[in-house]
Amino acid sequence: MGCSTPVRWRLLESGHADAYTNMAVDEALQWAVAQHLAPPTLRLYGWKPPAVSLGYFQEVEGQVDRAEIARRGWGLVRRPTGGRAILHHHEVTYGVVIAASSLEHGDSVMASYREISRGLELGLRRLGLSAALGETLSDPAHRDSARGLPAVCFAQASRCDLVAEGRKVVGAAQVRRDGVILQHGSVPLTLSLEDQIAVMPGPRDRPESQERLAQAARGIGELLGRPLSFAELGRALVLGFAEAFNLDFETESLSSAEISKAADLRETKYATEAWNLTSPRRTRATR
Repeated sequence: MGCSTPVRWRLLESGHADAYTNMAVDEALQWAVAQHLAPPTLRLYGWKPPAVSLGYFQEVEGQVDRAEIARRGWGLVRRPTGGRAILHHHEVTYGVVIAASSLEHGDSVMASYREISRGLELGLRRLGLSAALGETLSDPAHRDSARGLPAVCFAQASRCDLVAEGRKVVGAAQVRRDGVILQHGSVPLTLSLEDQIAVMPGPRDRPESQERLAQAARGIGELLGRPLSFAELGRALVLGFAEAFNLDFETESLSSAEISKAADLRETKYATEAWNLTSPRRTRATR
């Protein structure tokens, strides 16, 4: 960012929570920043139990296997952001909440993706992995591998996703509301091809579907060739963002106002079938 004095951001290390809570907290953070109740925030969290999140626009029928998700005791939630379905299992999820005016290129959706993704790139580089935005990926084989897997986010890299060694490694989505950007994304430690196909089926020829997904995506630990913990990946991401934005992080917890807002959003929105099972006709989500 070219600043000599460190910029203050808040760091929230939320641990693991259920799908409804995770999405409610992300929206509550966006509300708090818009109300000037909180500074720019980096949130790191996980999902317990594992869950599938649907993109804001995404239909349910034909896109996810609700019966299989329920059989496994996993969650299903609709995100406030766009994109395709993601299985959140062995991963670190990041969320960046910041006023668009606080970013150098905050007025541009794609440029703000590049700006925020710089923290992810530098974090992964600390682990020994070189990654870049999907817009730089031109290999036709990668695009072809997504055919027949229309619902699976990790089957194809879009311009706002990170790619390493020709495979998608970070899925991201963004929504803007009241001048504030919420960008969150999935950084898988490992990627279970069988689980992905089971809950987000493409063609029922499973071996071929798994092969296609394997060509398109991998977990960070799998690309590094070694086990990687939630804590190690999370720490690398924190250091990456600190370097990218010249940050001075203050580790904090949710405020009482954010806790109250998140609880209300969880109960009245994210835990309801009306929200999760019906694709909205209008949205301000951007992808």
